[in-house]
Amino acid sequence: MKIEAITLREIRMPLVHFFETSFGRTYERRILLVTVHCQGLNAWGECVAGEDPFYSDEWIDGAWLALKDYLAPAVMGRKLEAGRECVPLFARVRGHRMAKAAIENALWDAEARETGQPLWKLLGGTRREIACGVSIGIQDTVEQLLEKIATELAAGYQRIKVKVKPGWDVKVLERIRQKWPDILLSCDANSAYTLDDVAHLKHFDQFKLLMIEQPLFNDDIYLHARVQRELKTRICLDESIRNARDAEMAAELHACGIVNIKVGRVGGFSEALRVHDICQLHQIPVWCGGMLESGVGRAQNIALSTLNNFSLPGDVSASKRYWKEDIIEPEVTVSAKGTIKVSDEPGTGYRVREDLIEKLTVRKETVRNG
Repeated sequence: MKIEAITLREIRMPLVHFFETSFGRTYERRILLVTVHCQGLNAWGECVAGEDPFYSDEWIDGAWLALKDYLAPAVMGRKLEAGRECVPLFARVRGHRMAKAAIENALWDAEARETGQPLWKLLGGTRREIACGVSIGIQDTVEQLLEKIATELAAGYQRIKVKVKPGWDVKVLERIRQKWPDILLSCDANSAYTLDDVAHLKHFDQFKLLMIEQPLFNDDIYLHARVQRELKTRICLDESIRNARDAEMAAELHACGIVNIKVGRVGGFSEALRVHDICQLHQIPVWCGGMLESGVGRAQNIALSTLNNFSLPGDVSASKRYWKEDIIEPEVTVSAKGTIKVSDEPGTGYRVREDLIEKLTVRKETVRNG
């Protein structure tokens, strides 16, 4: 597949309901999409960087420049046999993993379609159906949160994850457990706590949580290992796992019992596969986290979630939870038992709605050779 051009575009998609974490509240997503033009085949990728550099040091405007000035030119005019072949071409550029993933994941999709196979099989997936959970943000009231949990449980989701932060944690978890003592429940702190909060975090053990996700600093592994020794509840690392080396370190230090693999956070499918394999070797289960993706990124998350060690319900939920109208068809739907079946069609199995994307586009730029 020879890369002839790469188009960058920003679209704006309002959320059905605001999503709040310890970083703040989001009502609308600015989404950076990448189209890789390969001799008549258009492959799509999504950069999951946020509007601001809060979750990580990447954000959409910085990613746009990295893609336009460095990453797109690095592969322009190249003839690649496989999606993973772009990785060494990006090696000179430090960081910018979410931007790199946008191009790499599009190339994996192009490879799958060119060879006539489903993306999930190309990645080495084994599951024909994936288990789904949901992530519910911080609400205005606990009652509002309980209503949302009831809605998602009625929809069949197999795991509920709630966002927590100091002042919105123990009492909230108490209320949830009073109402639903046996559901699979976890919480996500997005680095809202410090070592001074260890005694407080021990109170979380009473709620029989599946995990506490990323309680401490976003770039830390060592201190999480210290905290994990103090807790009965398993820590799940998210932001700290940027690559396979981080996963190896976390495993050796016993810093966590679970890892959240976000394909954009680790830089693309190639590195996500390496993180998966290391965790499987160390018997650490993994799951696929979400970044408020459009259908383009959501479809690729589904493919990744079919790998063997994705044994816990991920955050790959239905399109309608976030968008009034998604940019793929069919939209992602979840069964009454909380699962998504994967398609045997070449590529992701979902068609990109280019007409709708064009209507949502607020800026667009195409990078060509020379």
